[in-house]
This record gives sequence, C-alpha cells and structure tokens, in this order.
Amino acid sequence: MDALSVSGLSKSYPGFRLSDVSFSLPPGAIMGLVGANGAGKTTIIKLILNLVRADSGSVRVFGHDAVADEKAAKARIGFVHEAPRMVEDARLRDIAASVAPFYARWDNGRFRALMEEFGLPPEKKFKALSHGMKMKFSLALALAHGADLLVLDEPTSGLDPVFRRELLERLSAVIQDEGKSVLFSTHITSDLEATADFITMVRGGRIIFSLPKDEIRETWAVVRGGSDLADPALRPHFLAVRERPHSFEALTSDVQAIRPVLPEGAMAEKASLEDIMLFLEQETPDA
Repeated sequence: MDALSVSGLSKSYPGFRLSDVSFSLPPGAIMGLVGANGAGKTTIIKLILNLVRADSGSVRVFGHDAVADEKAAKARIGFVHEAPRMVEDARLRDIAASVAPFYARWDNGRFRALMEEFGLPPEKKFKALSHGMKMKFSLALALAHGADLLVLDEPTSGLDPVFRRELLERLSAVIQDEGKSVLFSTHITSDLEATADFITMVRGGRIIFSLPKDEIRETWAVVRGGSDLADPALRPHFLAVRERPHSFEALTSDVQAIRPVLPEGAMAEKASLEDIMLFLEQETPDA
C-alpha cells in the first residue's frame, strides 16, 4: 500500500488550472515535489490535505480516502508549512497542549525529547522564535503525534544554508530511523539532490514527470556541442534546447540512445535537477 496515492486531480481557479495530476509515494521514501513558484505545488498540497475540494480526482493516504475518510487520513499526516502560523503570544508548551487532543497517537514523551533535541524551551513564546526555529517546532508537533507521512511545503525557503542543511539531515534521519514517508515541496532543487528518492516535477499545473531520482541520474543528460546538433534528425531525442550563434545545448531523458548518434565533438553530461528544471521551464507549456 502506498503512503500517498494521487489520481487524476484537477482544480480550476481564475487564470490557473491544475490538470490530471497523478503520482504515488511508497512507504519510507522521500519525494521531492519540484517546480517554479506558481507551478501548482501548493495547490496539490492543499488538495492532499483536503483544504480545498478537487474538481475531479482522488487522494488516498495509506489507503484512506482524504475526503470520505478525512479523519483517518489526517491522523497519519504531519504538515509543516513554509510560514508556520500559530498564536504568537502563546507559549510552545501551551500550543502543544492544544494540539495534542486532536491526535490519538500523541506522545508527550516524544514531544519533550524533540523539543530538547531541537533546543526549543517549552516556556518560550512562539513570536520569540526565529523562522528556522518555528520550522523545527512545527516538525516537533508533526512527529510527536506519530505522523507516518510528513507533508512539507517549501520548508527550507528563507532559511540560511547552515540551517537548511541541519533540517534536511534531520529529515533524512527520520526516514532512516522511523520509516516515515515525506512529500517535500520546493523550488530549491539542491535540497533534493542528496535526500530525495523520487522526484515529481510540476509545471503550469501539470505533472511533467514522476520518477525515481536514480533513474533521472542514469538516463537524463545535457548535450553540448556545435550547431551541427541542430540537425532535425536529432531533434526527437531532445526535450528542450538552447541555441546560440556558436553553440547548442539540449536536454535528453535517454542518454543511452543519443550517445551513438552524436556528432564528433559533442558531449553528454549527467543533468542535475536544476539543469532539468531550467531547461523545461523555458519551454512553452502545452495549451
């Protein structure tokens, strides 16, 4: 059974449409949901959390329908938002006390241990926390109620590099030690290079691909060379191209197929997630 299964989700707003979004996340894995700001990542997360109703499609969390069986589905989810919103004047221990009754699996001992690990004094007021510490507090709340699926919406946005690394290392430890699943929405692709098992890219409200990261590393590449790469016979191998007066770059998802037919002097190098995102973002979306 998948930790998360999204099937055929669609949602329309004035000026934006999320169209037929489908992907699945196995238990004990991290999926990066990547795309530029405005691509549809937050809309997908809101639909997963049943904060907005889909026009069509379904979401299942460990087999529970996110709408028909909302209570059971949400009991398995821990949500961390890029800008946590809580009562500013409330002390952290009081916020936790108000959250705990909503979760049958809440563990006070676990919460206290996480607060100590994260260096969060229970007596401190929420408004006194830095942005990074607010993210850690949100993560402590999510883990204390036994969430099996962590849904993180741009959790590293606005954090300094040192704090970002610390948070990512903590997430990786959670996966390895506790078998949790994570859906990690971000536009910072470097955050996923070392941590994600799967990458789902969304653009213009559509899923471009949803693949194991290892498969992307093995098969996607950036091809570089001269103008002879613009040969129409090669164009079907390329997903996106950049042409300049004396050079040519292209993105391919099948490096094994393109290498034997490359002109002399051309080279194919492994594509990073940032390469892929930049190349695909410059393409005109389908109508």
